[in-house]
Amino acid sequence: MSAALPPNATIGIVGGGQLGRMSALAAARLGYRCHILTPESDSPAALVAAEATIGAFEDRAVLGRFAAAVDVITFEFENISAEGLDLLAALRPVRPAPGVLRISQDRIAEKSFLNQAGIATAPWAAIEAPEELAPALARLGLPAVLKTTRFGYDGKGQALLRAAAGAEAVARDLTPWPLVLEGFVEYAAEISVVVARGADGAISAFDPVENRHRDHILDLTLAPAPVPGPVAEAAAAIARRVAGALDLVGLLAVEMFVDREGRVLVNEIAPRPHNSGHWTIDACPASQFEMHVRAVAGLPLPAASRHSDAVMKNLVGPDEIALWPEILAAPGLIPHHYGKTEARPGRKMGHVTRLFPRGALPGALGVAAALGPLAAGER
Repeated sequence: MSAALPPNATIGIVGGGQLGRMSALAAARLGYRCHILTPESDSPAALVAAEATIGAFEDRAVLGRFAAAVDVITFEFENISAEGLDLLAALRPVRPAPGVLRISQDRIAEKSFLNQAGIATAPWAAIEAPEELAPALARLGLPAVLKTTRFGYDGKGQALLRAAAGAEAVARDLTPWPLVLEGFVEYAAEISVVVARGADGAISAFDPVENRHRDHILDLTLAPAPVPGPVAEAAAAIARRVAGALDLVGLLAVEMFVDREGRVLVNEIAPRPHNSGHWTIDACPASQFEMHVRAVAGLPLPAASRHSDAVMKNLVGPDEIALWPEILAAPGLIPHHYGKTEARPGRKMGHVTRLFPRGALPGALGVAAALGPLAAGER
């Protein structure tokens, strides 16, 4: 294991979004400077970082200048070039490694890796050409979900198939190819676990949380997930197993389904801070962003403990962020604004957290009441 980065060292973050912003704030508290690589001059992360390189992720000259200015490199979202990370890795340590990104970027590689590691997923099939779809549907059954292998997020790049008729036409509208067909999971809950792993192999996992979506975008996260103890234990064990199998150095979110029989199936992985971990900023001594920085910088990992139960709600543009004055005036809501200037429909503009004593996470009516001016949008 390499020595820990000393104070005032510079962490390079590829990507300028809100995950980079909150990582940079956590790094500053630990004595580090952050340098952001982003194509946008007014990105959320660049607004709070010490330095920023503005340029394309694919530009070799830009990548070289960026690497020369930092001591270690990480990334805050997956839709970047693994080849670009390879170039950066030849110049500076990159954590997590580019190979981890390659697995998470491609759903076929991701599901193959998970299954080879003995981790259960929904049944699936790779679809290399439109004529392969009908026999795959016959094997997996209906309904089923057809997804692009790359670049999908917040419900983009996927379609629910309820009938074989017309499925090929749907498939032809999805790009890029190949596609992945997944058997539909009748789930009782969607949960996730955020886990950190250091260069020494030490692992620290946060409690499983439940995630509730609206219009394919995460709306609420409940911490801890209101699931039976054995389900929570299984989910945490799976997350640790995935992190170890990847030889991860950094942070990883593992998204999972809990089916009607209580089985835990992995949906996808994200080797970076995750929207479902934002509650940790306010409910834990060390947040997911501090864990990310610690792992990348080679610092010891503390226990991923929480002092409170929590509800996190995203503020999605334009309607919810328009309530910002009311949110600031509402007792009990902890506001986080991402500094974005344009509140486009479906764009994540910030989030709020509401804390509760451990063991006192309320039910649906209590959660709605606790959200104050945001309660009207809950259902």
